Amino acid sequence: MLTGPSQNAAPEHLPVRGDLAHIRLAGQHFVPHYAAPMLHRASGAGASVHASASEDADVRAKLEPGTLFAVLDIAGQWAWGQVETDDGNGAVGYVSMNELEQAAA
Repeated sequence: MLTGPSQNAAPEHLPVRGDLAHIRLAGQHFVPHYAAPMLHRASGAGASVHASASEDADVRAKLEPGTLFAVLDIAGQWAWGQVETDDGNGAVGYVSMNELEQAAA
C-alpha cells in the first residue's frame, strides 16, 4: 500500500515515467501502469541508452554487446527500460530496437 506522496524519481536510474514503472516499484511510486520487464541483449555492435527516443538525444550509457536491458515499453522503433545491474541502479532510457535482440529464456 502506498502511504504518502510518491518519491521523486531520478530519471537516469529509476525506471519510472508519468505513465509507467517497473513492477518492482509498485507500492513505492504511483503510476497508472506497472510493467514486468522483457529481457533483451545489446546486439553484436552494442547499443546506446538515450535520454529520449531520438538518435540526437543525450546518451546516458553505452552498452557492450550482450549487456542485458530490461524493456518495459516499446513504441515504434524505440524501447524504454533499464540496464540490468546487480544493484538495480542501471541507466534508464531509450534504446533503438535495431540495437537489441531478445534474450533467450
